[in-house]
Amino acid sequence: MSSPESLACGSAAPVLHFLCGKIAAGKSTLAARLAAQPRTLLLSEDHWLAALYPGEIVDVTDYGRCASRLRNAMGSHVAALVGAGLSVVLDFPANTRRSREWLLAVADEAGCAHTLHYLDVPDAECKARLRARNASGTHAFTTSDEAYDAITAYFVEPDEHEGLAILRHPWAGPEAAGLL
Repeated sequence: MSSPESLACGSAAPVLHFLCGKIAAGKSTLAARLAAQPRTLLLSEDHWLAALYPGEIVDVTDYGRCASRLRNAMGSHVAALVGAGLSVVLDFPANTRRSREWLLAVADEAGCAHTLHYLDVPDAECKARLRARNASGTHAFTTSDEAYDAITAYFVEPDEHEGLAILRHPWAGPEAAGLL
């Protein structure tokens, strides 16, 4: 398996990168690393939602409504960016089959290769990271453990039968992260 640092964004052909993983699994961190490659643009759902709907997203229903509007507006734009020769990292959670269908449709419209990066991190680790992120105040949204559980109830692990090129990033435990 490739390391995140060696993932192909620097090739001549543009690539769409999608991210799948529970809240605080490390999607945005990986997205930033992928977007550091030449001719690669990062689009973050959290940043767009915070800018377009300040104070309006207070529950899962609000998120679904606002995220759907954003996806409807962004799909063809993303395909045009890829058509212009840029690789794009979509930091939009590909955590349900429906969201992955949308992402695959964007890749099909763009006529480009894609990679779904699946960050497979256990709930306990995600919740610990979430609490630290909440305490830091650096994220646009604060999520409680209860909200984490409610949102994670919608999570569906990606399957190769969905037609996606999946690159799994398994959690290596605290010793690999230098925590022990």
